[in-house]
Amino acid sequence: MNDELKGEVTRGARALVVYPQMRGKGDIDPDARLEEARGLALAIGLVVADAVAIPIREPRAGTLFGEGQIQNIATACELGEAELVVVDGALSAIQQRNLEEKLGRKVIDRTGLILEIFGERAATAEGRLQVELAHLDYQAGRLVRSWTHLERQRGGFGFLGGPGETQIEADRRMIRDRMARIRRELEQVRRTRGLHRDRREKAPWPVIALVGYTNAGKSTLFNRLTGADVMAQDLLFATLDPTMRAVRLPGLEKAILSDTVGFISDLPTQLVAAFRATLEEVTAADLILHVRDIANPDTDAQKRQVLDVLDDLGVLGEEGVDDGEGASDPGIPVIEVWNKWDLLGPARSKELREVIAHRESETIVPLSAMTGDGCEHLLEVMGGALTHGAKLYSFVLPAADGQRIAFLHARGEVVTEEPAGEGPEGPQLRMQVRLSERELGRFGAL
Repeated sequence: MNDELKGEVTRGARALVVYPQMRGKGDIDPDARLEEARGLALAIGLVVADAVAIPIREPRAGTLFGEGQIQNIATACELGEAELVVVDGALSAIQQRNLEEKLGRKVIDRTGLILEIFGERAATAEGRLQVELAHLDYQAGRLVRSWTHLERQRGGFGFLGGPGETQIEADRRMIRDRMARIRRELEQVRRTRGLHRDRREKAPWPVIALVGYTNAGKSTLFNRLTGADVMAQDLLFATLDPTMRAVRLPGLEKAILSDTVGFISDLPTQLVAAFRATLEEVTAADLILHVRDIANPDTDAQKRQVLDVLDDLGVLGEEGVDDGEGASDPGIPVIEVWNKWDLLGPARSKELREVIAHRESETIVPLSAMTGDGCEHLLEVMGGALTHGAKLYSFVLPAADGQRIAFLHARGEVVTEEPAGEGPEGPQLRMQVRLSERELGRFGAL
């Protein structure tokens, strides 16, 4: 390995971003993909010297790019004084090593870059475990690398620096053992999450999951609706660990809003698996808010990416994924939130309102989380979705039955509540409550 590659590449390093534009992927806008790749690099503190798309007719097994293209990349690195090359695509271990030798610079691919971001951003113990498992899974076949990052308490820049090769067999054994331990710990996390979900099913409040492409404005909307102050920046993957807060809705005492990790195209398979426990929160939600950056020219492609992931989780029916325009599984209602409306011009705004008017089968709410315009309407729509089909029921309950009385207050709209005399278990209450069919079923199971 070239001695130049042994030094640390740290925050603030200059990077050349290269997008290998494969033949047969004409539906991907190279400009949009380069812009996203720039955002990924900026999210980890790199300085993007330049970003270029390079057409690939036939991928080379050893280097992905042809010799002439590699020379062009080297020249661009020299002109931009880039210390690092970020390839916005998947590289095999051999391709990565060969490119580093030919370019005399560190090379990381899209998967490695996203893992670096996740390693920096994971804040909870569970998040750090998930990130470490993804790191290990990714690096299992790349033992040309250093393993010093395995000793760290959290991820981040695990692939951008390090002293060089270590004892491969010892590394492999250490990796296997560590992955087995992490999987056991994550299985315990999943069981705990399952118990928490069971508890939520029986009592407190409906759960609303915010999902969407990364940087769609989920955290800004989360803060606007709940008055919280979670990290909300114009950065890809500003949120990694799920955050929950209470929100008041019309017709309900309150609900729990959950902010989740943003989705992205070509999300590394290691991360899809490692973050399964986090994403499972979405499958247990009573309502899903799909937040879209409607001002982004690539918004339709981003929507398809999100729906593909939700379909993998079993949240959507098959119809909802083929063209990105179908209905979702009625078991979990979905509201599409068209965010960043304030960034649209008058003509585009008028055009999209006509689109909304013609899509009567879907629930779409235009708003600006930044300015707050449309947020009150969203709260009304959310309340309506959670109480859809609600009917008025009358119950007589022992006054001491705190669990079921609390459930009716939390999950329904209590119209009247008055004493109903003595019963076998003491004083009773007569309650008239408006409940949806789903909540009535849950109440009956208590």
